[in-house]
Amino acid sequence: MYKYIFRKNNWSIFQPDMVQFADALPKTRSGKIMRRILKAIASGTEIGNVTTLADPSVVDVLLEERKKMDVEVG
Repeated sequence: MYKYIFRKNNWSIFQPDMVQFADALPKTRSGKIMRRILKAIASGTEIGNVTTLADPSVVDVLLEERKKMDVEVG
């Protein structure tokens, strides 16, 4: 479905292989989204320091959901 949306809106250069939906994103206490953590989760690399996050449990939820997606696809 999401690939159709990207094609329909002529965003084909932005077409991802997979989309992961989330209830929350890893944000700092000041509300900035930690893109570094999102990239690490997507690529499967080391996440690193999460002490500056407002709610570090969000990372665990995202990692768990990512593992489920890998099992379903793979």
